[in-house]
Amino acid sequence: MTQGAYASVNGIDLYYEVLGADQPGPPLIMLHGGAYTFHLSFDSLLPALTAERKVIGVELQGHGHTADSDRSFSIRQCAEDVIALLDHLGVERADLFGYSLGGLVSTEVAISAPDRVGRVVLAASHFRSTRSEAYYPEITALELDSPRMPTEEESTAMKRAYDEVAPNPEDFFPFVVKIQPAVHDFEGWTDEQLARLTMPVLIIIGDTDFVRLEHSVEMKQLLPNAQLAILPGTKHLQVIRPDLVLPMVTAFLRQ
Repeated sequence: MTQGAYASVNGIDLYYEVLGADQPGPPLIMLHGGAYTFHLSFDSLLPALTAERKVIGVELQGHGHTADSDRSFSIRQCAEDVIALLDHLGVERADLFGYSLGGLVSTEVAISAPDRVGRVVLAASHFRSTRSEAYYPEITALELDSPRMPTEEESTAMKRAYDEVAPNPEDFFPFVVKIQPAVHDFEGWTDEQLARLTMPVLIIIGDTDFVRLEHSVEMKQLLPNAQLAILPGTKHLQVIRPDLVLPMVTAFLRQ
């Protein structure tokens, strides 16, 4: 069962889809990567995840079916939109699965409303400024020949997915420029804020990710109840790989 709809939250019409089995227990909120759509991020995982539980896929401001607006774009604002969506759907508590940008938003939701959050999966995510600590320098310098950077094929797939569903396809490149400061200038969270996140957290990173390996290790050490998986031979845009991610995420969410 798939049901796509819009929720009017905080001045925008936020697109979401409800998929899978209507099982007891909290739904799984899935939040995509930056400039990605829900399906481009997670399609490879959905058949298995939706066989066991209800999944709610969200497309954040300016992504996929959700149009951009004159409203500024920030991690905090996106988190407030997700919390407002939980209210709109009458969901008291949910598990979160965030990839890249979606991981940042998931972390902010957990910090802002910890009582609304069960388990959290953070894939290819970070917790400090990308310009200082989180990313390898060639990423912030946009060194296109770096093996960590998207291939032409990956970039084309991103644009194609947007064009297929966006209400205003011509907004893609201006919006990509608009959201860069929200990620790269984001100051992140303090050690104290992370230490207060007592819910189970699974951190997943690629060994050739944008995110520094030592940064992910530090995040694991700061979170009281965290696990860390480093995927071999895996770039940032390849982290959602079903062969490795699906078994560990399924096991983690079942616990």
